[in-house]
Amino acid sequence: MGVVLSRLRRFLGRSGPAKTSAPAQPHTASAKSTESAESVQSTASPPPTVPPAAGRSPIHIAIVGSGIGGLSLAVGCLRNNVSFTIYESALKYSVIGAGVGLGPNALRAMALISPELRALYDTISSGNLSQEKLHVAMEAMYAEPGFGEKRGWTPQPFGAPCYERTSAHRADLLDILTSQVPKNTVQFNKRVTDITQFPNEGCVKLSFADGTTAKATAVIGCDGVKGASRAMVLGPAGFPEEIAPVFAGKYAYRSIVPMAKAQEVLGAEYAGDAKCFNGTNVNIMTYPISSGTECNIVACMFTDKPWTHATWTHRVTEDEVRADFADVDDRLVALISCAEPVQWALHHHIKTSIYYHGLVCLLGDSAHATTPHQASGAGMSIEDALILSHVLGAVQDWRELPAAFAAYDEVRRPRAQKIVRTSQELGAIYACRDPRYGDDMGKIVKNLNDRFLWIWEHNLEADMATVRRRFQEMHKGC
Repeated sequence: MGVVLSRLRRFLGRSGPAKTSAPAQPHTASAKSTESAESVQSTASPPPTVPPAAGRSPIHIAIVGSGIGGLSLAVGCLRNNVSFTIYESALKYSVIGAGVGLGPNALRAMALISPELRALYDTISSGNLSQEKLHVAMEAMYAEPGFGEKRGWTPQPFGAPCYERTSAHRADLLDILTSQVPKNTVQFNKRVTDITQFPNEGCVKLSFADGTTAKATAVIGCDGVKGASRAMVLGPAGFPEEIAPVFAGKYAYRSIVPMAKAQEVLGAEYAGDAKCFNGTNVNIMTYPISSGTECNIVACMFTDKPWTHATWTHRVTEDEVRADFADVDDRLVALISCAEPVQWALHHHIKTSIYYHGLVCLLGDSAHATTPHQASGAGMSIEDALILSHVLGAVQDWRELPAAFAAYDEVRRPRAQKIVRTSQELGAIYACRDPRYGDDMGKIVKNLNDRFLWIWEHNLEADMATVRRRFQEMHKGC
């Protein structure tokens, strides 16, 4: 019954998708494409072309990566008549990760990109199973044995009237995104090894590991925290020390278990609605996905030691998992033990001085990878896609692209980098490592009820107006 109520609340409680600031454009990737977009030695069909408008040099964008950010950008480009090709290193669309939480800002960004996409999201998302917790982001609890009962603590919610609890399985989110992207705009098994710019010609050449090359007017790097495109922006821009992601001082155990199993292990009163279990050096999040039929678990362990393993994942024994959570309630430990005993090192881009160089620009995790504590990584990628596709839609000549990227950087970078910094700060609060709060859950909850509002209530329509205005000012001043 809880699953059904969660679904009905979302459908009946919303009058309709958010309005866009401009009329929707036809879903075609053909506008603005030219011969500069043709792939060399590629077996995929080239993007369709249309004659350019008189006196204009149309653009074609190479999107590197088909994650949430890259696909959201592709949908935005479709609606703004910006031609593109997606180059994905994998052999097919693939999923790394599990649950994804989207705040009201991310949902507004999605609606502004495509009302149809936003409507599809409602068919795959999950809220809290308890009807009265529609606007509760999570309930804060102690991770210690008894969940704080000995202290007299009961679960305390944080959220806001503007917030509606919603999360989804990452695979489901990618499915609805890919359903909106024409198949002939995507090329797989294309791992980028180099990007060469020809700025005086309005052209970039991408080189791939399979020996092929492709040309485009510009490149948007959406290839994630370890992607190659970050080095191709920050190195030439003069910030080589910022290229490598930084270990954030924590690793996570991740898993998805059937909701029935989670309720059996934790108890029905502690599973089904999103929970945030906090304790010394630990933070454990549980929340429903897959229309409430599954429970997503992210258990973070904080450390002052460096990450010394050769890869970002490290398999351990079940005894080592239990040792990490020795001071945690046995019910939580049993739930965490349902996961494979693999530690996922968490890295972020705590500093990024610029998001573009010449005709190459960064979006999503390649620009501002963050820790998961504010549940804003995916949301920031969608916001990026909204703003960048919006300003690209105003570009009528390739010479205007640096101004478009500069306007995007000006609007997006301060907000996105603040997300990275404050997420790291919140991680310390959750793990009782911030001396201002210690393990006083009352103070922590008060902070939680205030700290998210600047993220959730942000005026994205104003950002769209600003990026368009700044673009016009910049390219006219060139």
